[in-house]
Amino acid sequence: MKKPIIDKAQAIEIKKTYPTPFHIYDEKGIKDNAVRLYDAFSWCDGFKEHFAVKATPNPTIMKILHSLGCGMDCSSMTELMLCEKCGIVGDDIMFTSNETPAEEYAYALRLGATITLDDITHVDFLAKIADGKMPEVVSLRYNNGKDFAINKQIMGTPQDAKYGMTREQLTQAVRKLQQLGVKRFGLHAFLASNNLGNDYYPALAGILFSTAKELHEETGADFKFVNLSGGIGIPYLPTDEMPDIYAISAGVKREYERAFDGDMKPSLRTELGRYMLGPYGNLITTVVHFKHIYKEYAGVDACAANLMRPAMYGAYHHITVLGKENAPCDHKYDVVGSLCENNDKFAVDRMLPELEIGDILAIHDAGAHGFSMGYNYNGKLRSAELLLREDGSVKLIRRAETPADYFATMVFD
Repeated sequence: MKKPIIDKAQAIEIKKTYPTPFHIYDEKGIKDNAVRLYDAFSWCDGFKEHFAVKATPNPTIMKILHSLGCGMDCSSMTELMLCEKCGIVGDDIMFTSNETPAEEYAYALRLGATITLDDITHVDFLAKIADGKMPEVVSLRYNNGKDFAINKQIMGTPQDAKYGMTREQLTQAVRKLQQLGVKRFGLHAFLASNNLGNDYYPALAGILFSTAKELHEETGADFKFVNLSGGIGIPYLPTDEMPDIYAISAGVKREYERAFDGDMKPSLRTELGRYMLGPYGNLITTVVHFKHIYKEYAGVDACAANLMRPAMYGAYHHITVLGKENAPCDHKYDVVGSLCENNDKFAVDRMLPELEIGDILAIHDAGAHGFSMGYNYNGKLRSAELLLREDGSVKLIRRAETPADYFATMVFD
Protein backbone atom coordinates (compact mmCIF):
# COMPACT_ATOMS: atom_id res chain seq x y z
CA MET A 1 0.00 0.00 0.00
CA LYS A 2 1.30 3.43 -0.89
CA LYS A 3 1.63 5.80 2.03
CA PRO A 4 0.97 9.52 1.47
CA ILE A 5 3.55 12.06 2.58
CA ILE A 6 1.07 13.77 4.93
CA ASP A 7 -2.05 12.61 6.75
CA LYS A 8 -5.45 14.28 6.93
CA ALA A 9 -4.72 16.29 10.07
CA GLN A 10 -1.52 17.67 8.55
CA ALA A 11 -3.29 18.49 5.30
CA ILE A 12 -6.06 20.38 7.10
CA GLU A 13 -3.50 22.40 9.03
CA ILE A 14 -1.42 23.16 5.94
CA LYS A 15 -4.52 24.26 4.01
CA LYS A 16 -5.06 27.07 6.53
CA THR A 17 -1.95 28.75 5.08
CA TYR A 18 -1.52 27.17 1.65
CA PRO A 19 -4.79 26.31 -0.12
CA THR A 20 -4.98 23.26 -2.33
CA PRO A 21 -3.80 22.31 -4.82
CA PHE A 22 -0.14 22.17 -3.84
CA HIS A 23 2.83 19.89 -4.33
CA ILE A 24 4.60 18.70 -1.20
CA TYR A 25 7.96 16.92 -1.01
CA ASP A 26 9.39 14.66 1.69
CA GLU A 27 12.84 15.92 2.74
CA LYS A 28 13.75 12.78 4.68
CA GLY A 29 12.72 10.49 1.85
CA ILE A 30 14.77 12.48 -0.65
CA LYS A 31 17.86 12.47 1.54
CA ASP A 32 17.61 8.80 2.45
CA ASN A 33 17.27 7.86 -1.21
CA ALA A 34 20.32 9.89 -2.24
CA VAL A 35 22.41 8.37 0.55
CA ARG A 36 21.27 4.90 -0.52
CA LEU A 37 22.31 5.57 -4.14
CA TYR A 38 25.78 6.70 -3.14
CA ASP A 39 26.18 3.75 -0.81
CA ALA A 40 25.19 1.32 -3.56
CA PHE A 41 27.84 2.73 -5.92
CA SER A 42 30.52 3.26 -3.28
CA TRP A 43 32.64 0.62 -5.01
CA CYS A 44 33.27 3.03 -7.89
CA ASP A 45 35.83 5.76 -7.20
CA GLY A 46 34.49 9.14 -8.26
CA PHE A 47 30.87 8.06 -8.72
CA LYS A 48 28.60 11.08 -9.03
CA GLU A 49 24.89 11.54 -9.47
CA HIS A 50 23.89 14.57 -11.55
CA PHE A 51 20.24 15.17 -10.69
CA ALA A 52 18.09 15.80 -13.77
CA VAL A 53 16.99 19.36 -13.07
CA LYS A 54 14.11 19.11 -15.55
CA ALA A 55 12.39 16.63 -13.23
CA THR A 56 12.00 19.06 -10.31
CA PRO A 57 13.63 22.45 -10.95
CA ASN A 58 13.39 23.86 -7.45
CA PRO A 59 16.34 25.59 -5.73
CA THR A 60 15.60 24.08 -2.32
CA ILE A 61 15.48 20.54 -3.72
CA MET A 62 18.64 21.14 -5.74
CA LYS A 63 20.53 22.48 -2.73
CA ILE A 64 19.47 19.50 -0.60
CA LEU A 65 20.82 17.09 -3.20
CA HIS A 66 23.97 19.15 -3.77
CA SER A 67 24.70 19.07 -0.03
CA LEU A 68 24.74 15.28 -0.30
CA GLY A 69 27.30 15.28 -3.13
CA CYS A 70 25.02 15.40 -6.15
CA GLY A 71 25.72 17.50 -9.20
CA MET A 72 23.08 18.65 -11.67
CA ASP A 73 22.13 17.62 -15.20
CA CYS A 74 20.96 20.61 -17.26
CA SER A 75 19.51 20.77 -20.75
CA SER A 76 18.68 24.46 -21.23
CA MET A 77 19.94 27.98 -20.59
CA THR A 78 17.55 28.64 -17.72
CA GLU A 79 18.50 25.38 -16.01
CA LEU A 80 22.15 26.47 -16.23
CA MET A 81 21.19 29.85 -14.78
CA LEU A 82 19.27 28.15 -11.99
CA CYS A 83 22.36 26.11 -11.08
CA GLU A 84 24.52 29.22 -11.00
CA LYS A 85 22.02 30.98 -8.73
CA CYS A 86 22.22 27.96 -6.40
CA GLY A 87 26.02 28.15 -6.34
CA ILE A 88 26.39 24.99 -8.41
CA VAL A 89 29.01 25.41 -11.14
CA GLY A 90 31.96 23.70 -12.81
CA ASP A 91 32.10 19.94 -13.11
CA ASP A 92 29.08 19.72 -10.79
CA ILE A 93 27.06 20.49 -13.94
CA MET A 94 26.55 18.09 -16.82
CA PHE A 95 25.11 20.02 -19.77
CA THR A 96 23.33 17.45 -21.94
CA SER A 97 21.15 19.11 -24.55
CA ASN A 98 20.11 18.76 -28.18
CA GLU A 99 19.59 21.25 -31.02
CA THR A 100 21.55 23.57 -28.73
CA PRO A 101 21.75 27.32 -29.45
CA ALA A 102 25.23 28.87 -29.52
CA GLU A 103 24.57 31.08 -26.51
CA GLU A 104 23.74 28.06 -24.37
CA TYR A 105 27.04 26.34 -25.17
CA ALA A 106 28.83 29.64 -24.47
CA TYR A 107 27.12 29.91 -21.08
CA ALA A 108 27.96 26.30 -20.21
CA LEU A 109 31.60 26.95 -21.13
CA ARG A 110 31.66 30.04 -18.92
CA LEU A 111 30.32 28.03 -15.96
CA GLY A 112 32.89 25.30 -16.53
CA ALA A 113 30.17 22.69 -17.04
CA THR A 114 30.98 19.34 -18.60
CA ILE A 115 29.31 19.39 -22.01
CA THR A 116 27.79 16.37 -23.71
CA LEU A 117 27.63 16.71 -27.50
CA ASP A 118 24.48 15.17 -28.95
CA ASP A 119 25.51 15.24 -32.62
CA ILE A 120 28.73 15.06 -34.61
CA THR A 121 28.02 18.42 -36.26
CA HIS A 122 28.18 19.98 -32.81
CA VAL A 123 31.94 19.33 -32.65
CA ASP A 124 32.68 22.13 -35.09
CA PHE A 125 29.80 24.17 -33.66
CA LEU A 126 31.30 24.04 -30.16
CA ALA A 127 34.83 24.63 -31.44
CA LYS A 128 33.75 27.85 -33.10
CA ILE A 129 32.08 29.05 -29.89
CA ALA A 130 35.09 28.03 -27.77
CA ASP A 131 37.34 30.07 -30.08
CA GLY A 132 40.43 27.97 -29.58
CA LYS A 133 39.79 27.28 -25.89
CA MET A 134 38.13 23.89 -26.00
CA PRO A 135 37.43 22.29 -22.61
CA GLU A 136 39.78 19.57 -21.45
CA VAL A 137 36.90 17.08 -21.11
CA VAL A 138 34.02 16.58 -23.56
CA SER A 139 31.29 13.96 -23.33
CA LEU A 140 29.61 12.27 -26.30
CA ARG A 141 26.07 10.91 -26.49
CA TYR A 142 25.64 7.50 -28.13
CA ASN A 143 22.55 6.09 -29.84
CA ASN A 144 23.12 2.46 -30.80
CA GLY A 145 19.99 2.40 -32.99
CA LYS A 146 18.76 -0.91 -31.60
CA ASP A 147 15.58 -1.73 -29.75
CA PHE A 148 16.13 -1.56 -26.02
CA ALA A 149 12.81 -2.73 -24.66
CA ILE A 150 14.01 -3.78 -21.20
CA ASN A 151 11.17 -3.23 -18.73
CA LYS A 152 10.39 0.00 -20.59
CA GLN A 153 7.21 1.95 -19.97
CA ILE A 154 7.71 5.25 -21.79
CA MET A 155 10.63 5.12 -24.24
CA GLY A 156 12.71 2.28 -25.58
CA THR A 157 13.20 2.56 -29.34
CA PRO A 158 16.47 4.44 -29.90
CA GLN A 159 16.15 4.19 -33.70
CA ASP A 160 13.15 6.51 -33.45
CA ALA A 161 14.79 8.88 -30.98
CA LYS A 162 16.38 12.17 -31.99
CA TYR A 163 19.22 11.79 -29.51
CA GLY A 164 22.83 10.76 -29.88
CA MET A 165 25.45 9.71 -32.45
CA THR A 166 25.94 6.51 -34.39
CA ARG A 167 28.85 4.24 -33.56
CA GLU A 168 30.83 5.41 -36.58
CA GLN A 169 30.21 9.05 -35.68
CA LEU A 170 31.61 8.49 -32.18
CA THR A 171 35.00 7.53 -33.63
CA GLN A 172 34.97 10.52 -35.97
CA ALA A 173 33.98 12.85 -33.15
CA VAL A 174 36.71 11.60 -30.79
CA ARG A 175 39.43 11.98 -33.42
CA LYS A 176 38.30 15.46 -34.36
CA LEU A 177 38.06 16.55 -30.72
CA GLN A 178 41.56 15.22 -30.07
CA GLN A 179 42.83 17.38 -32.92
CA LEU A 180 41.08 20.34 -31.30
CA GLY A 181 42.92 19.74 -28.03
CA VAL A 182 40.41 17.78 -25.95
CA LYS A 183 42.33 15.54 -23.52
CA ARG A 184 39.70 13.29 -21.92
CA PHE A 185 36.22 12.07 -22.74
CA GLY A 186 32.91 10.96 -21.32
CA LEU A 187 30.43 8.58 -22.92
CA HIS A 188 26.69 8.95 -22.36
CA ALA A 189 23.49 7.21 -23.45
CA PHE A 190 19.82 7.15 -22.53
CA LEU A 191 18.06 4.31 -24.31
CA ALA A 192 14.90 3.61 -22.33
CA SER A 193 12.77 5.23 -19.65
CA ASN A 194 11.11 4.20 -16.38
CA ASN A 195 12.58 0.71 -16.18
CA LEU A 196 11.25 -1.18 -13.18
CA GLY A 197 13.53 -4.19 -13.34
CA ASN A 198 17.12 -4.36 -12.17
CA ASP A 199 18.64 -5.22 -15.56
CA TYR A 200 18.48 -1.93 -17.50
CA TYR A 201 21.56 -0.22 -16.07
CA PRO A 202 23.74 -3.36 -16.26
CA ALA A 203 22.67 -3.94 -19.88
CA LEU A 204 23.32 -0.31 -20.80
CA ALA A 205 26.59 -0.35 -18.88
CA GLY A 206 27.75 -3.36 -20.88
CA ILE A 207 27.12 -1.47 -24.13
CA LEU A 208 28.79 1.74 -22.98
CA PHE A 209 31.77 0.06 -21.31
CA SER A 210 32.57 -2.04 -24.37
CA THR A 211 32.13 1.01 -26.63
CA ALA A 212 34.43 3.13 -24.47
CA LYS A 213 37.02 0.36 -24.53
CA GLU A 214 36.75 0.05 -28.32
CA LEU A 215 37.12 3.80 -28.75
CA HIS A 216 40.16 3.77 -26.47
CA GLU A 217 41.75 1.03 -28.56
CA GLU A 218 40.89 2.79 -31.83
CA THR A 219 41.94 6.31 -30.91
CA GLY A 220 43.87 6.18 -27.65
CA ALA A 221 41.14 8.33 -26.06
CA ASP A 222 41.13 8.35 -22.27
CA PHE A 223 37.60 8.13 -20.88
CA LYS A 224 37.24 10.03 -17.63
CA PHE A 225 33.72 8.74 -17.03
CA VAL A 226 30.83 6.76 -18.42
CA ASN A 227 27.41 8.34 -17.83
CA LEU A 228 24.51 5.91 -17.51
CA SER A 229 22.07 8.84 -17.53
CA GLY A 230 18.55 8.13 -16.18
CA GLY A 231 16.03 5.42 -16.91
CA ILE A 232 15.61 3.72 -13.54
CA GLY A 233 11.88 3.81 -12.88
CA ILE A 234 9.56 4.01 -9.92
CA PRO A 235 6.51 1.88 -9.06
CA TYR A 236 3.55 4.03 -10.04
CA LEU A 237 1.20 1.06 -9.59
CA PRO A 238 0.78 -0.15 -6.01
CA THR A 239 1.44 -3.70 -7.22
CA ASP A 240 4.82 -2.75 -8.69
CA GLU A 241 8.07 -3.01 -6.77
CA MET A 242 10.78 -0.39 -6.44
CA PRO A 243 13.95 -1.32 -8.34
CA ASP A 244 16.72 -2.61 -6.07
CA ILE A 245 19.54 -0.09 -6.43
CA TYR A 246 22.00 -2.47 -4.75
CA ALA A 247 21.19 -5.27 -7.23
CA ILE A 248 21.44 -2.75 -10.07
CA SER A 249 24.82 -1.54 -8.86
CA ALA A 250 26.11 -5.10 -8.48
CA GLY A 251 25.14 -5.79 -12.09
CA VAL A 252 26.93 -2.65 -13.26
CA LYS A 253 30.00 -3.63 -11.24
CA ARG A 254 30.15 -7.02 -12.95
CA GLU A 255 30.09 -5.33 -16.35
CA TYR A 256 32.72 -2.83 -15.22
CA GLU A 257 35.14 -5.49 -14.02
CA ARG A 258 34.60 -7.46 -17.24
CA ALA A 259 35.38 -4.44 -19.44
CA PHE A 260 38.13 -2.53 -17.66
CA ASP A 261 41.11 -4.65 -16.76
CA GLY A 262 43.84 -2.28 -17.96
CA ASP A 263 44.99 1.23 -17.17
CA MET A 264 41.75 3.02 -18.09
CA LYS A 265 39.37 3.06 -15.13
CA PRO A 266 36.61 5.58 -15.84
CA SER A 267 34.38 6.77 -13.05
CA LEU A 268 30.60 6.50 -13.32
CA ARG A 269 27.95 9.18 -13.48
CA THR A 270 24.18 9.01 -13.45
CA GLU A 271 21.51 11.57 -14.31
CA LEU A 272 18.50 10.35 -12.39
CA GLY A 273 15.36 12.44 -11.93
CA ARG A 274 12.29 10.29 -11.54
CA TYR A 275 14.13 7.80 -9.32
CA MET A 276 15.52 10.55 -7.11
CA LEU A 277 12.32 12.55 -6.56
CA GLY A 278 9.25 10.80 -7.98
CA PRO A 279 8.05 8.85 -4.93
CA TYR A 280 8.82 11.72 -2.57
CA GLY A 281 6.26 14.19 -3.87
CA ASN A 282 2.46 14.26 -3.64
CA LEU A 283 -0.03 16.55 -5.34
CA ILE A 284 -2.62 17.43 -2.70
CA THR A 285 -6.07 18.41 -3.97
CA THR A 286 -9.62 18.78 -2.64
CA VAL A 287 -12.91 17.37 -3.96
CA VAL A 288 -15.11 20.32 -4.97
CA HIS A 289 -17.86 18.85 -7.20
CA PHE A 290 -19.65 15.70 -8.26
CA LYS A 291 -21.27 14.99 -11.60
CA HIS A 292 -23.74 12.13 -12.11
CA ILE A 293 -24.34 11.40 -15.81
CA TYR A 294 -23.22 8.34 -17.76
CA LYS A 295 -20.36 7.96 -15.30
CA GLU A 296 -19.63 9.18 -11.80
CA TYR A 297 -17.23 12.11 -11.80
CA ALA A 298 -15.40 13.58 -8.81
CA GLY A 299 -14.16 17.07 -9.61
CA VAL A 300 -11.09 18.37 -7.79
CA ASP A 301 -9.39 21.76 -7.56
CA ALA A 302 -6.23 20.50 -9.30
CA CYS A 303 -6.08 19.84 -13.02
CA ALA A 304 -3.71 18.58 -15.70
CA ALA A 305 -1.87 21.91 -15.47
CA ASN A 306 -0.65 20.69 -12.06
CA LEU A 307 0.18 17.14 -13.18
CA MET A 308 0.24 16.47 -16.91
CA ARG A 309 1.27 12.81 -17.04
CA PRO A 310 -2.19 11.21 -16.81
CA ALA A 311 -3.52 13.47 -19.59
CA MET A 312 -0.37 13.16 -21.68
CA TYR A 313 0.41 9.44 -21.37
CA GLY A 314 -2.67 7.96 -19.75
CA ALA A 315 -0.23 7.39 -16.89
CA TYR A 316 -1.40 5.84 -13.64
CA HIS A 317 -0.95 7.81 -10.42
CA HIS A 318 -2.23 6.21 -7.25
CA ILE A 319 -4.71 8.21 -5.18
CA THR A 320 -5.19 8.09 -1.44
CA VAL A 321 -8.24 9.70 0.22
CA LEU A 322 -6.75 11.17 3.37
CA GLY A 323 -8.56 9.94 6.47
CA LYS A 324 -10.11 7.05 4.54
CA GLU A 325 -7.00 4.95 4.05
CA ASN A 326 -8.67 1.89 5.57
CA ALA A 327 -12.13 2.37 4.05
CA PRO A 328 -13.25 -0.09 1.34
CA CYS A 329 -12.63 1.05 -2.24
CA ASP A 330 -16.16 0.24 -3.38
CA HIS A 331 -17.09 3.31 -5.46
CA LYS A 332 -16.00 3.93 -9.04
CA TYR A 333 -15.05 7.45 -10.16
CA ASP A 334 -13.36 9.40 -12.87
CA VAL A 335 -11.31 11.95 -10.93
CA VAL A 336 -11.20 15.07 -13.08
CA GLY A 337 -10.02 18.68 -13.16
CA SER A 338 -11.59 21.81 -14.57
CA LEU A 339 -9.71 22.27 -17.86
CA CYS A 340 -11.79 22.53 -21.03
CA GLU A 341 -10.16 19.31 -22.25
CA ASN A 342 -11.70 15.87 -21.90
CA ASN A 343 -8.33 14.29 -21.12
CA ASP A 344 -8.08 16.32 -17.90
CA LYS A 345 -8.48 13.19 -15.79
CA PHE A 346 -6.27 12.03 -12.94
CA ALA A 347 -8.01 8.67 -12.86
CA VAL A 348 -10.53 6.81 -15.00
CA ASP A 349 -12.86 4.18 -13.51
CA ARG A 350 -10.83 4.27 -10.31
CA MET A 351 -12.16 2.33 -7.31
CA LEU A 352 -11.99 4.58 -4.24
CA PRO A 353 -13.76 4.95 -0.91
CA GLU A 354 -17.01 6.89 -1.17
CA LEU A 355 -16.05 10.52 -1.67
CA GLU A 356 -17.59 13.63 -0.16
CA ILE A 357 -17.20 17.32 -0.92
CA GLY A 358 -14.15 18.54 0.98
CA ASP A 359 -12.30 15.22 0.94
CA ILE A 360 -8.57 15.74 0.49
CA LEU A 361 -6.79 13.52 -2.01
CA ALA A 362 -3.08 12.74 -2.19
CA ILE A 363 -1.97 11.94 -5.73
CA HIS A 364 1.18 9.89 -5.41
CA ASP A 365 4.51 9.86 -7.24
CA ALA A 366 4.26 13.48 -8.34
CA GLY A 367 7.72 14.47 -7.15
CA ALA A 368 9.27 14.37 -10.63
CA HIS A 369 7.81 15.55 -13.92
CA GLY A 370 4.87 16.92 -11.95
CA PHE A 371 5.09 20.61 -11.14
CA SER A 372 7.89 20.98 -13.71
CA MET A 373 5.57 20.10 -16.59
CA GLY A 374 2.93 22.60 -15.47
CA TYR A 375 1.49 25.15 -17.85
CA ASN A 376 -1.03 28.00 -18.03
CA TYR A 377 -3.64 26.68 -20.46
CA ASN A 378 -7.11 28.06 -19.69
CA GLY A 379 -5.34 30.69 -17.60
CA LYS A 380 -4.59 28.14 -14.92
CA LEU A 381 -1.98 29.24 -12.40
CA ARG A 382 0.79 27.01 -11.11
CA SER A 383 0.34 25.99 -7.51
CA ALA A 384 2.71 26.23 -4.56
CA GLU A 385 5.50 23.79 -3.75
CA LEU A 386 6.07 22.87 -0.11
CA LEU A 387 8.74 20.88 1.71
CA LEU A 388 7.88 18.58 4.60
CA ARG A 389 11.02 18.97 6.67
CA GLU A 390 12.63 16.19 8.62
CA ASP A 391 11.40 17.79 11.86
CA GLY A 392 7.78 17.69 10.64
CA SER A 393 7.48 21.40 9.87
CA VAL A 394 6.42 22.68 6.46
CA LYS A 395 8.38 25.20 4.40
CA LEU A 396 7.18 27.10 1.34
CA ILE A 397 9.75 26.52 -1.40
CA ARG A 398 7.81 28.08 -4.28
CA ARG A 399 4.82 30.38 -3.91
CA ALA A 400 1.71 29.86 -5.98
CA GLU A 401 1.39 31.96 -9.12
CA THR A 402 -0.96 34.94 -9.08
CA PRO A 403 -2.95 36.59 -11.87
CA ALA A 404 -0.27 39.29 -11.84
CA ASP A 405 2.31 36.64 -12.82
CA TYR A 406 0.06 35.45 -15.63
CA PHE A 407 -0.40 38.95 -17.05
CA ALA A 408 3.21 40.05 -16.49
CA THR A 409 4.43 39.11 -19.98
CA MET A 410 1.36 40.34 -21.89
CA VAL A 411 1.35 43.52 -23.94
CA PHE A 412 -2.02 45.33 -23.89
CA ASP A 413 -1.13 48.47 -25.85
